[in-house]
Amino acid sequence: MKYIFVTCFSITSFLFTSVIADAQSSNDIAEFKNWPKGSSPTEIGKRVADRFIVTPHTNFNRPTPPRTITYPETCTWYGALTFAKVTNDKKLVEKLAQRFEPLFGSRDTLIPKPDHVDLSVFGSVPLELYMQTKEERYLKLGKYIADKQWTAPEGPRVKPESYYYYNKGMTWQTRMWIDDMFMITAVQAQAYRATGDTVYINRAAREMVLYLDTLQMPNGLFYHAPDVPFFWGRGDGWMAVGMSELLRSLPKNNPNYNRIMNGYKLMMASLLKHQGEDGMWHQLIDDPSSWAETSCTGMFTFAFITGVKNGWLDKKTYAPAARKAWLKLITYINENNDITEVCEGTNKKNDRQYYLDRKRNIGDLHGQAPVLWCATALLRK
Repeated sequence: MKYIFVTCFSITSFLFTSVIADAQSSNDIAEFKNWPKGSSPTEIGKRVADRFIVTPHTNFNRPTPPRTITYPETCTWYGALTFAKVTNDKKLVEKLAQRFEPLFGSRDTLIPKPDHVDLSVFGSVPLELYMQTKEERYLKLGKYIADKQWTAPEGPRVKPESYYYYNKGMTWQTRMWIDDMFMITAVQAQAYRATGDTVYINRAAREMVLYLDTLQMPNGLFYHAPDVPFFWGRGDGWMAVGMSELLRSLPKNNPNYNRIMNGYKLMMASLLKHQGEDGMWHQLIDDPSSWAETSCTGMFTFAFITGVKNGWLDKKTYAPAARKAWLKLITYINENNDITEVCEGTNKKNDRQYYLDRKRNIGDLHGQAPVLWCATALLRK
């Protein structure tokens, strides 16, 4: 498959100049420029994106190959694509598209069946590829997944509550885990960005309000699930990123905009209180004696950066916190461009020690993805 890219020198020069201008105008926040050597979002993002290019399809850090693309890979792929976009790196886009090419052919079984939130989020990748390459086959696949998420319940994963949520106009894949508020809203927001059809962003907003009304605690944070009363770092990270990504594209006249913004700001204020002196957040957010964890730190940093850039958060308060978090987070990246101290994939369990004892992985895509999201957010206009 051949990809057509702009080669005209004058046009390329214009585009490059535009990207530089955009980067400068978006970085007029003092804390988001003048980085120490080797710590800039451009440098770090390129290192982590290139690491992803040579990373095989992974199965949650297990030695066996995956049956389908897993959601951590989806999130990292999406992050690499957004980074490629803000840096105008056409070669990186081409490599990321080449990674997808076998999925249209001999390895099509790797495309997840969209019958679960962790699988449906995969639609974010072809939708991003469509927006950058304009190839209709990506749009067709991405739209199919986004639409399938809202069709009538079907298949072995259907539960009685699936019909309850479906009949209320929600996706039947609703399960009231905080992870869902990235997995569901990401693909729907991407479908809106790709098509301009407000049905997708309206779905995502209604779903987000349901989760906020059901799961957000008075302190702004979220238990991992209603029956698991612990503020697990990465779990809350999904909410922080999910709200940030949704609010980036949600029209201000949407009837649910203010509710989501209020939930977002309440969470950000709480996270600010729980940030460690070194800039990190911990495996259990409200327990500073628990270990500093990189995936949640990356997610919360992304939420801070996005809020400051969009004027939702006070830049005098949150920009220094975001900078401190970024500079500390990237010290966890080793010589192989793998981030360390990443909590392994974690199911819910009503046991505090269970969370404290989770394995600390190296190079786990749960942690690689947020680094790319942060790099993109710092460079995004």
